[in-house]
Amino acid sequence: MFLLNSPEVRSAEVFARMPEKYRKPNVQTDWARANRGGQSTDSFLEGPVWSPDGFLYVTDIPHGRVFRIAHTGNWDLVVEYDGEPNGMKLADDSHLLITDYRNGLMLLDIERGEVRPYLERRNTERFRGVNDLTFDSAGNLYFTDQGQTGLHDPTGRVYRLNREGKLDMLLGNCPSPNGLVLSPDEKVLYVAMTRGNCVWRVPLQADGSVSKVGQFFTSYGPSGPDGLTIDTEGRLFVANPGLGRAWVLNHRAEPVVVLTSPEGASLTNLCFGGADMKTLFMTESVSGTVLVAHMDVAGVLPKQARPRI
Repeated sequence: MFLLNSPEVRSAEVFARMPEKYRKPNVQTDWARANRGGQSTDSFLEGPVWSPDGFLYVTDIPHGRVFRIAHTGNWDLVVEYDGEPNGMKLADDSHLLITDYRNGLMLLDIERGEVRPYLERRNTERFRGVNDLTFDSAGNLYFTDQGQTGLHDPTGRVYRLNREGKLDMLLGNCPSPNGLVLSPDEKVLYVAMTRGNCVWRVPLQADGSVSKVGQFFTSYGPSGPDGLTIDTEGRLFVANPGLGRAWVLNHRAEPVVVLTSPEGASLTNLCFGGADMKTLFMTESVSGTVLVAHMDVAGVLPKQARPRI
């Protein structure tokens, strides 16, 4: 990759580690057998969500758990259920919408610690394995259906679910669609294609259709782009497991900042938070660690959409 200017390289810091009492080193799971080569996986963190009340929420995919982390670094178990929760977003002040690899879209009542199905199937067909999600300002939900797709089987999908429950498939030819985020003006949807080792740029037309989808950023290494977020200047943040890096890309897809992980190479997802929305939280999944980096520009405030309860 040729760059006119070298990016700033910074190391993230450790914010919190999963306490030993919550780790499950001796529990084998189907998810770990399929996605971690059968390695012992005491936890695998994903789906960071900042809440305005000052808490950070994260998922633990193989063990079906959602945790709440205080600003002091203390962890509380919100729920443990029979599922594989991955991405999350606040649907309103008291509910988290979860992309569950096994069950589809699930809705979590935070205070009650109760999870129920929200959207399990499309036209009676099960999803392949939903991964991540984002809302727009109109309440439309965009989410990825990754499953085990990749360059060998580029049939992953990207969907949009509107407030009335209408589900449209926007893309059906994706090699492992993963994280996704909208540009600040909501005219472009960025989608990480993990096994394609790239990020796609998806223009959204006024009528809701997409056209002239292109490859925006190309990475390298054993995995590929995973979670995405964006700041108010439109810089795209890309978590890159396998490299243990988060790329900060300008509008030309040039890395202007590279954040490195001090805890391992499995940097899977990220979100902005803090009182000024300038704190970047990142999940280092294999080590069960949450990292932070303090940025000069605030992240875009996540949108919410009151769910059909």
